[in-house]
Amino acid sequence: MSLSDEVSARGSGTAASSGREGSAPRQRPSSWWFLGSELKQLFRRRRTQALLLALAAIPVMIAVVVRVSTAVPPGRGPAFLDRITQNGLFVGVTALIVAVPLFLPLTIGVVAGDTIAGEAGHGTLRYLLAAPAGRVRLLLVKYVGAVAFCVAAPLAVALAGAGIGAALFPVGPVTLLSGDVVEPGEALSRMLLIAAYQTVSLLGLSAIGLFLSTLTDVPVGAMAATIVLSVASQVLDQLPQLEWLHPWLFSHYWFGFADLLRQPIGWESFSSNALLQAGYIAVFGALAYGRFVSKDVLS
Repeated sequence: MSLSDEVSARGSGTAASSGREGSAPRQRPSSWWFLGSELKQLFRRRRTQALLLALAAIPVMIAVVVRVSTAVPPGRGPAFLDRITQNGLFVGVTALIVAVPLFLPLTIGVVAGDTIAGEAGHGTLRYLLAAPAGRVRLLLVKYVGAVAFCVAAPLAVALAGAGIGAALFPVGPVTLLSGDVVEPGEALSRMLLIAAYQTVSLLGLSAIGLFLSTLTDVPVGAMAATIVLSVASQVLDQLPQLEWLHPWLFSHYWFGFADLLRQPIGWESFSSNALLQAGYIAVFGALAYGRFVSKDVLS
């Protein structure tokens, strides 16, 4: 059963009971029930599961390739690649670095671009609004669903990396970038912090995808536009002629998690990244609200 079917059934049941009682007005489904239905539908979709499995396959592929290879040239490839054979915990960190520029934005673009346009494309959006779900509440629930995927995506990479790394390589104390040595438990917590950092980094992109999703009834178009913008932002961030623009690009701090691998942990890049993403959420959330509440929903 789709989300629109569940909401319609809930609304119809409430309306029927109201008719029998003859006094109570028709009530909307509760916000928590609505959110739970959205999250359940999101993570039950085979596409969502396939995206998470594809992300989890990245550290597995890296670990297997390193395991079967004779040697990893120092200084070649992604950061920490040459340390994997010494400590399997580096698989997760390396996989997160590999996933940041393309794979994570790609999956976020698919999910965020489908939020509103997907319902319109399937012809269920007007039924959601007639249930009644409410436009503002629907927009918020859809964004929270995208945020939930932003949490799950980096976590899938990190946990799969830790698991395959422990299975194929020795695990022991980890030397941080500052030269300090921490135990495996703390090293794992640092890797989860990096995953949390990446979650925050993707929130602005999710808000952009939500806005683009309100502009069209074709979800593929919103998905593609979101992914293209993520690539364009990273390209612009590499041009020295646009150095003045770099701090305003939503991808500027995507690789700024090195401070989490020092002792003590530096939170400056984390807070700067969070502030930047909050600005994008505010701007594109407002644009999505302005567009969606005035949109003529025909499908």
